[in-house]
Amino acid sequence: MKYAMNRRRFLDCSAVGMTAAYLNKSNSIKAANKATNTIRVGIMGLGRGMAHIDNFLKTSGVEVTYVCDVDDNRTANALIKVSKQQKTSCRGITDFRHMLDDRHIDAISIAAPNFWHAPATILGCQADKHVYVEKPGSHNAQEAELMVLAARKYKRQVQMGNQRRSFPVVMEAMQRLKEGVIGKIHSARTFYNSSRSSIGKGKPVQIPKNLNYELWQGPAPELPYKDNLIPYNWHWHWHYGGGEITNNGIHALDLARWGLNVNLPKRVTYGGGRYHFDDDQETPDTGMATFDFGHSGAMWDQSSCNRRKGEKTPFVAFYGESGVLTCSTGNDYSLYDLNGKQIESKTLPASHAPHFANFVSAIRHEEKLNSDISDAQISTLLCHLANIAWRTGSTVDFEPNKQQIIDNPAAQKLWGRKYRSGWEPKV
Repeated sequence: MKYAMNRRRFLDCSAVGMTAAYLNKSNSIKAANKATNTIRVGIMGLGRGMAHIDNFLKTSGVEVTYVCDVDDNRTANALIKVSKQQKTSCRGITDFRHMLDDRHIDAISIAAPNFWHAPATILGCQADKHVYVEKPGSHNAQEAELMVLAARKYKRQVQMGNQRRSFPVVMEAMQRLKEGVIGKIHSARTFYNSSRSSIGKGKPVQIPKNLNYELWQGPAPELPYKDNLIPYNWHWHWHYGGGEITNNGIHALDLARWGLNVNLPKRVTYGGGRYHFDDDQETPDTGMATFDFGHSGAMWDQSSCNRRKGEKTPFVAFYGESGVLTCSTGNDYSLYDLNGKQIESKTLPASHAPHFANFVSAIRHEEKLNSDISDAQISTLLCHLANIAWRTGSTVDFEPNKQQIIDNPAAQKLWGRKYRSGWEPKV
């Protein structure tokens, strides 16, 4: 494909990506801001982005200078929110490219839909901005490669929003696994259950006056506006999102990969379907994905429309030769012996603020990122490979060293996507 990079470079980047030694410290904070050591941030996407405002403003020495959304109502609400928390002014804009042109901005924070993550990140790096980008960070596997390359080429700090990487108790749990608290780990299981309702069948309607739908679509090839797409249901269309596995599975699978101490799998499967409703959703609501790493394995167990309360499953469970360690969705872990008896448990309140603070410290002091994009996108690639397996109805055999799908042309075709003219990501 036109913008494909050497896949080996993707993993090679990740091997060094957890250190920032080669970043140019002199460029970490622009000259305009050195006097006060203030980090000025622009936030793109004001759904999840409203939480970004809160968390950045909890971090010392940070100003939110821009808020950006294609929905004027969201922008207005965000401006009110910022005005209540900081004394300096903040500008509301529709097109995020305006903040790329502002040399006083140090970082952009991307909370727009998935299909925006990689193109906006790449443009941000090219504009000399550091980037905080929400999970999953990319819409497809090719974008995962490109955004890693952009971060390294332009020497920018790029953090992905899988915030459990900065939960202190979860970090402690992962360290204890590394130290052998449950012995050799053979496998990990991840669980997600919810009670999502039907998205219905959308009808073409007039675009709301407060919404710039053309800019909302951005890099995605244009499709007619429907009344059941925005603000959230784009997740369930392959054109825009990646379904539940890239929405919530990325968090769980990232923890699984972290605790197992693995990178890319050699084989991926994903079975399931859209069972609960007859509507516009294209992605599965129920499914099971498996990841074979050779010496260990992981599993994603999804039930999006049936909460299954009686099962009382954890978020992630690690199974070792001498015990089991589990994590919920919060800042906690529990240890069990092989008979299922709980022998230890630790819980503290969960906060997303440390993940944003870590990003700011990486900009200001070159502190190691807890979720550097090079490592984070390996976790995201698990999700992309699973979706490819589901969409092709096949087992995806993968060569981790060459980082390519093996002998599966149908699967390989889904490695990237088409873009609207002028929006093709380039590094």
